Amino acid sequence: MSRPKNKTLTVWLALLGGSMGLHRFYLRGLGDWLGWLHPIAAALGWWGVERVQTYGQDDQLSWVLIPFLGASIAVACLVAIVYALSDRAKWNGWFNPGLDSESAAGGTNWLTIGALVLALLVGTTAFMGSLAFGIQHYFEYQIEEAKKISQ
Repeated sequence: MSRPKNKTLTVWLALLGGSMGLHRFYLRGLGDWLGWLHPIAAALGWWGVERVQTYGQDDQLSWVLIPFLGASIAVACLVAIVYALSDRAKWNGWFNPGLDSESAAGGTNWLTIGALVLALLVGTTAFMGSLAFGIQHYFEYQIEEAKKISQ
């Protein structure tokens, strides 16, 4: 039987390395194909950040790419929140099916709560920041196009 999957460790992995899929690799192993999609989304977002630094804020491709990074971070934080709020029996049923439903591996402690609070903070900031960035640049583009039509 494999080692029990610890809820607190998983929540911290999702918070700190979730955009790279570390929590999924911990829970399901390196063969998890969804885990490998996480770094792709994060890399696209970082490419958008690099494009802004190289070409400036008028680069339209970066407007599309940067929200991938924000969404990747926000989704990882959402997963951390869901895992942190799951009760012991549910966690052990999901990831430790061979153990007793009240096994300590699915327990919540202060480190879990600390990660939960940070996930709420970071996830909300990433989501709102990427949403604001994308919407702002979309409307700026619309205004520029309207100016071209009116001239």
